[in-house]
Amino acid sequence: MTEADPGVEAHYFEDGGAVPNNPALPLLVYRQVSGLGLGDVATAIEARFGQNGWGKGWRNGIYPFHHFHSNAHEALGLAGGRAKVRFGGAAGVSLELLAGDVVVIPAGVGHKREEGSGDLLVIGAYPPGEDPDLVREGDGDGRVLRDSIRAVPVPDTDPVLGADGPLVTIWREAEGG
Repeated sequence: MTEADPGVEAHYFEDGGAVPNNPALPLLVYRQVSGLGLGDVATAIEARFGQNGWGKGWRNGIYPFHHFHSNAHEALGLAGGRAKVRFGGAAGVSLELLAGDVVVIPAGVGHKREEGSGDLLVIGAYPPGEDPDLVREGDGDGRVLRDSIRAVPVPDTDPVLGADGPLVTIWREAEGG
């Protein structure tokens, strides 16, 4: 949890070498997001992300190998099932995620599904103008990747709560702005 918003968990990750992470920006976890309803949760998550400007959406799961995006932040909303996901590379943290949870992953932060239920359904989205790459642990030129990660701007909106959401406040404070 953070002082800026007690309803959001913030997890900071140091540079992990093969997984650079993003020491400046914390991973944010929103537990049991309200207003998603009891009907089609996947459609509700897509609508929420869309109304807050996050797009290039997809429906699937989470890769079972450490990977990250060097040029984009990513929002993952669990629409069904549960998953145990390791964030921050091998030395990071495993989090249990349930349907209704949303995670916002800063560019560079590694993630890997360790376990998942058979009914796992994840909705993914990205801030406007971001077209994510997919980098596996240890791939690429470390300096170039870190420069790319630092260049990804803080989005103008939080994918869950819009322009006044905790992402905007927490990430701008973390950047020193």
